[in-house]
Amino acid sequence: MASGAATRDIFVQANGVRHHLIARGNPAAPAVMMIHGLTQQAHVFDAIATRLATRLHIYCLDVRGRGESEWGPPGDYNVETYVSDLEALREALGIERFALVGTSMGGLIGMAYAPRYAERVTRIVLNDIGPEIDPRGGQRIMTMLRSAPEAFTGLKAVVKYYRDENAAVLGKRSDDEVLDYARWHVRRSDSGVYVWKMDPAVRAPTPPEPQGQDPWANLRAITCPVLVIRGAESDVLSAETARKMSEATTTCFVAEVPGIGHAPSLVEPAAVKALDAFLPA
Repeated sequence: MASGAATRDIFVQANGVRHHLIARGNPAAPAVMMIHGLTQQAHVFDAIATRLATRLHIYCLDVRGRGESEWGPPGDYNVETYVSDLEALREALGIERFALVGTSMGGLIGMAYAPRYAERVTRIVLNDIGPEIDPRGGQRIMTMLRSAPEAFTGLKAVVKYYRDENAAVLGKRSDDEVLDYARWHVRRSDSGVYVWKMDPAVRAPTPPEPQGQDPWANLRAITCPVLVIRGAESDVLSAETARKMSEATTTCFVAEVPGIGHAPSLVEPAAVKALDAFLPA
């Protein structure tokens, strides 16, 4: 592992829930908070976080109800609660300012957090997400949520599930790579089968969240620089929406990752190049 990139597990009580974060890098370096997608957890960032930690202080968060973070009340799995969690965590960790990197749901959290706490965010990366979600991807994700098995006989079955459900990204990786991705999402139960670490309430169908401020207004209200990373084959962030995002503010830039769907892992060469140029040194 690269020098200065050894991992440190941190557990923080904030906003009524015990949260888990993985920290890497020199605490004196500029801070970056990385937030995963809807059904993911902090380890999805392991490869890129290790690389960035040679020059930055990286925190990868397990959003409540996922990974090693505590489960919360079923009605609190929404962006508004996640924004409150993030601010409570920032205060508890004593971070004055930080950059945000959000994949999918993590980007939605970032888009809601950044305008509200503008003085805290130095810049934001939105990984394959925007103010509008392509209906194709939205429907695919909801179908995946509702049809996911409750348990698996072994890790090979977990790997097959991820290959089948996310072929646009994981289908191009080796079995070992997919296994390294999949194993952090499950745990072995007392009965010997593998079950999700994630709270089942996250997968339960829920009514749409109440509409607050126009999401495009939220994007335009972000005062720090914005980098949008889009998988060229994404069914969640369309090319047209990405183009509109680049025009919504003079400080929004778009980088496209060829041959990848929703969502880039951020270790693709195009993504690494964009992150290296965008994130603070």
